[in-house]
Amino acid sequence: MSAPFNIIPGDPASSVLLHVPHSSRVIPSGVREGIVLSDEEIEEELTAITDADTDEVGLRAAEAASLRPWVFVNRLSRLVVDPERFPDEREEMNAVGMGAVYECTTQLAPLRSPAPEERDLLIATYFEPYAAALATLVRQRLEHVGRVTVLDIHSYPKVALPYERHGDGPRPAVCLGTDSFHTSAPLVRAASAAFEPVVGTDDVGLDSPFGGCYVPLDQHGVNRDVAGLMLELRRDLVASRPEDVAAATGCLVDAIDSPV
Repeated sequence: MSAPFNIIPGDPASSVLLHVPHSSRVIPSGVREGIVLSDEEIEEELTAITDADTDEVGLRAAEAASLRPWVFVNRLSRLVVDPERFPDEREEMNAVGMGAVYECTTQLAPLRSPAPEERDLLIATYFEPYAAALATLVRQRLEHVGRVTVLDIHSYPKVALPYERHGDGPRPAVCLGTDSFHTSAPLVRAASAAFEPVVGTDDVGLDSPFGGCYVPLDQHGVNRDVAGLMLELRRDLVASRPEDVAAATGCLVDAIDSPV
């Protein structure tokens, strides 16, 4: 099996970490055995749930930035585990069977029914090492530059899927997911300024259809030197204008690392 995640080093002076958690379609054979979907059904589900090409957006953005950011890419599908969910009762997506270990599909059909020990094994094998590696990288960057901004790169479909908890709101070309503790107003303004030339002022929105952002659990709600912002890019935009999206993300990186 290939490495479950990759860390692509950036400039030692960069405070930005591009995190790409949902771009892969890879499912290890042992995990596949526990999924009840047929091969055709699982391909359909992977197409629905995968944030295709967001890894390329992240890598191109890193190349475009004046000061190369660090990049952390998940190389396994989120159907293995979703590294961005809370692994416990704090996770709201547990209500639709899509917590850290998915039990339902995007259509709310059965995906798998793991016994408690099977779920624990998935968490121990895949979730915990991923979370630990990302947390370690953030701590290392804090030690070197004193602050870190995690830019979380996702995509989402133009039409809401049944699993979405807040799918009835606006679906702009670029949705900025924020956190009241970890996302500052200047960071939101910088992101808006980076993407508005690409999609227009009216097509950059906040926290709809997806809100929040990823910060390692050991920093979550306790350290304001760790900032976070989620970039939810509508999939038609990623498919039609990948270079422009990557360039805008690179501009945002520059704004963070070289504030005016």
